[in-house]
Amino acid sequence: MAHGTGLPCEGMRAVLATMHGKERVIAPLLQQNLGLRVVLAAGLDTDGFGTFSSEIARSGSQLEAAREKISAAFDADPTTRIGVASEGSFGPHPLIPFLPFGLELVVLIDRVTGFELIGQDGGPHTNFSQQVVPDIDAAIAFAERSGFPEHGLIVIGCVDGQPAPACALIKDIMNAEGLKVSVRKTLAVCGSAFIETDMRAHRNPTRMLAIERATRDLVRRFMSQCPACNFRGFDVTERIAGLPCEWCDGPTSAIRHHVLQCHAC
Repeated sequence: MAHGTGLPCEGMRAVLATMHGKERVIAPLLQQNLGLRVVLAAGLDTDGFGTFSSEIARSGSQLEAAREKISAAFDADPTTRIGVASEGSFGPHPLIPFLPFGLELVVLIDRVTGFELIGQDGGPHTNFSQQVVPDIDAAIAFAERSGFPEHGLIVIGCVDGQPAPACALIKDIMNAEGLKVSVRKTLAVCGSAFIETDMRAHRNPTRMLAIERATRDLVRRFMSQCPACNFRGFDVTERIAGLPCEWCDGPTSAIRHHVLQCHAC
């Protein structure tokens, strides 16, 4: 039993909510470090919680979506105590808007005690990109910048410069000929096409690496124990700026203190 959490791990079964191959990076790390036997939630359609390609909007926050996936995984596998899910979010960098930014969460929940642990990875190391293209040449130029065909692309209908999946939505584009055919079909319907990087994990090796890093962060947090009660997940909850300048001794924006908090005591 994992001391201090009430969470048994070694040899325990954990159900993972994914349909996009995330078990390739999540399962080995949880097995090697926590002793969990990770299985997939059979028949679970995680696209129902939101898609990157606009046809299904995510109803809540990124964390809420991960929790909902775990809840559905528990429903699909009612005898399993541990649930795991990941959720990604992509957009402009909060400080440098012309850079893309990706945030990955990997969440673990113990259904018996309610214990929750969140690993995360965030930064500009993503190929997330979108563009309206008027012709095949523009689509090919976009593909070359996006790591295609190792990284997948999605072509969507375009109305008034915005994605219109009801008009056209073509996924799993794997080669240059498939890209040309998809763009031609969409141009014939809409006059222009909305093209974007496929951010589904099994079509995006860069994103899969971020999910792996977020899983490693979850493991790190699990291994961090409160010095008073040994509860898992003892970690930084606040960073306080104000480190003095070495020249004038005035406060700067650099971090002066890290506040670590135990969720139990």
